[in-house]
Amino acid sequence: MTWLSFDLHPKYPPEGLPRERLLARYGPGMTERVREFFASRGLSYNPHPEVVPNSMRAQRLTELARDLGRHEEVHDRIMAAYWSDAEDIGDADVLRRLARELELPEADVEEVLDGDRYRDRIEDSTRQATSIGANAVPAFLLDRRLLVLGAQPNEAFEQAFAQLERSP
Repeated sequence: MTWLSFDLHPKYPPEGLPRERLLARYGPGMTERVREFFASRGLSYNPHPEVVPNSMRAQRLTELARDLGRHEEVHDRIMAAYWSDAEDIGDADVLRRLARELELPEADVEEVLDGDRYRDRIEDSTRQATSIGANAVPAFLLDRRLLVLGAQPNEAFEQAFAQLERSP
């Protein structure tokens, strides 16, 4: 599996959005529904209580890690920081701390966090994903033919693989 960057909310301000705005959009039960979904898969759901981060900096940092051959490790740590540790992964200081923890080259990290390095790559990847119909995360392109959007139950993937087997 290859993870590609996808900027789901490119218009979010650099400081992110107040979480209350997201909750107002999706209803008061959203947090509990998502927490139950995660728990049913043995995952923790504990995002930052006050902000929905703008993830562009975090995505740029994972692209640096990709170039260093460490994408999966860095991606997984940033995801854990957000989903489990209630970290604001849009905050440059949080990302600097994570980069030090992961022993990423400091000069490269500073260039990524203070500039626009890798922005074009992320925007290109986002355009490519949007062109095939991706409008949610995660999005899975199976066998380069079938797109499965969003966090889905195992049954959805079983049906998708069965569909792929039926069609050449």
